[in-house]
Amino acid sequence: MSEDPAIGPCWFHAVGDGAHTAADQARERLAATGLHLVPWRPGAHGDGVLACAAPDGRVHDLVHEMGRAGRVLVLCLGHEETPPLDAWPLLRHGAADVLPWAGGGDRAVRAVAARLRRWRRLEEILDSAVVRDHLVGRSAVWRSVLSDLAETAAFTDNPVLVTGETGTGKELVARLVNALDRRSGRSSLVLVDCTTITPTLAGSEFFGHEKGSFTGAVGARDGAFALADQGTLFLDEVGELPLELQAELLRVIQEGTYKRVGGNAWRTTRFRLVCATNRDLREHIRQGSFRGDLYYRIAVSRFHLPPLRERPDDILPLAEHFLRHAMPEHERPCFDRAVQDMLVALDYPGNVRELRQLVYRMAARHAGPGLVTVGDVPPDERPDRGPEPLARSLSGPLRAALARGATLPQVKDAVRDELIGLVLAEEARRGRTGALRRAAERLGVSVRTLQMWQHDHVAASDDASPHAG
Repeated sequence: MSEDPAIGPCWFHAVGDGAHTAADQARERLAATGLHLVPWRPGAHGDGVLACAAPDGRVHDLVHEMGRAGRVLVLCLGHEETPPLDAWPLLRHGAADVLPWAGGGDRAVRAVAARLRRWRRLEEILDSAVVRDHLVGRSAVWRSVLSDLAETAAFTDNPVLVTGETGTGKELVARLVNALDRRSGRSSLVLVDCTTITPTLAGSEFFGHEKGSFTGAVGARDGAFALADQGTLFLDEVGELPLELQAELLRVIQEGTYKRVGGNAWRTTRFRLVCATNRDLREHIRQGSFRGDLYYRIAVSRFHLPPLRERPDDILPLAEHFLRHAMPEHERPCFDRAVQDMLVALDYPGNVRELRQLVYRMAARHAGPGLVTVGDVPPDERPDRGPEPLARSLSGPLRAALARGATLPQVKDAVRDELIGLVLAEEARRGRTGALRRAAERLGVSVRTLQMWQHDHVAASDDASPHAG
């Protein structure tokens, strides 16, 4: 009987000559732990196990396809250890982990089951209200960052360093870490903006003070270290801390003790530390303006929040989220097509914060029911050019593709396929007849062109589909 509770379905697929007998044994052993395993089919979503005898090119292609729809655990059958030359290419093709089965001993069974259960718990967290209602986004890059953050917050006590440009959501991430902290009895998040710390009041702000310890200290006061005890301390723009305060902060982190200003008694505190900065702290270490020993204390787990230009798929979901908050009296406020196109095409130097401000300004101009239309766009935000904003909106993803080694023909083919597939899917969801014709009109091509694309696309997919294992 399983010692762990059953979890929802995970797929299981075997590939390769001679792998099926061992794969059947692996499937049975894993199912006995309470895992609900289902066969994998092309187009399936979710996490699962790909069992193989040897990770060859066919396995790499499968991992790439499966990894776009969920986490893939590659199970190497018949190996005492995963061959080192095989493991890294599998990760590069999209695998989340690579494990040896090695005869299916109890240790291997527990290792596979534990990873699948961890991934399922992470999916539950990412789909929970605490994430969905505050850290909006569906792009792959954003979901990946959130998944890693949620795993660190929920399953470790590690200090967290969050980097990123202004307006990318660093404070919201700190609130997520506090909300997911597994310690019982945790208190609320305590925020300290390091840009506002003045040298004369810095000690009181962090350590607190005793009555009469300085002019104006008419009573005793707790500082951030006391207020954050058993909770989370968030130091925003930690790179702004002066060196003398950095040394004092390091001592508290290391020893968990401090004294109030003007006091003699040692006090204890335990808190989860989250720091954020838009600076390059390693460069500041080289310049001598940030302590290296403090950096390695606060940066046990490091996360970089991508700017909005690197997650364009999230612009409309974010804008719609802000619009619902700005117009709560409307049942389902939304933008018309022209405004949607404008929002996607704009630059956002201020990132998500700038997008939110723009949406609130449009909501303030809107009157009555119905769509938010072009007249609601503030005059200084209206586009005054043709295709240039679109080109600018593509520059971020194109730079990322070039950094991964993509060539011009590859980029052209990928953009064409993605755009055609996107428009066809949108028109199909509308559920009316004439979807192909409407898609052709939007794309500026003939219906015949789309029919040929569909034929070639389906044929290529069929050729790449493996036999079921």
